[in-house]
Amino acid sequence: MHDPLDSHPGIHWPSGFSPADAHSFHRAEAVVPGSPERAFELLTDVPDWPTWIPGCEEVSPVTRTQSFEVLWHGHWFEVFVGEHVRFSRVGWMAIGAGVQLYQTWLLTEVEEGTHVVVENAVRAAAPKSLDTLSKTWGQRLGDLWLAQHAKLSENPPSHD
Repeated sequence: MHDPLDSHPGIHWPSGFSPADAHSFHRAEAVVPGSPERAFELLTDVPDWPTWIPGCEEVSPVTRTQSFEVLWHGHWFEVFVGEHVRFSRVGWMAIGAGVQLYQTWLLTEVEEGTHVVVENAVRAAAPKSLDTLSKTWGQRLGDLWLAQHAKLSENPPSHD
């Protein structure tokens, strides 16, 4: 179990996916250049994910119900958007064979750009005591954060 106090107080968790419920938990934050609008648009441009997210091989079109499928590290996930507040929050649940992930983002405008907080909770089908995959998925989520941070940190296009 992970300490719920490790979670940012502004993060919203769906039932069953808090850090206390997770087999693996990952949290990262940084200030990136550009506006929250820019960060939000990059993160929610799902069709573009395979061009910059490591291990993301394919994405199905987003449906009217805000769900889609992602082939990530050779595993198919059905993804459901759980929270979508333009330019400030987004969260999605990904359900795959034997693993469930929830990733949630909080974007806040600061003087230097955008303060970004991302938290990930991983739950596996196996009981926590027998779970060996969640650590792998936790590491993959750490690698994902590094790629997302790099993408968000690219200088925004100038509007001269």
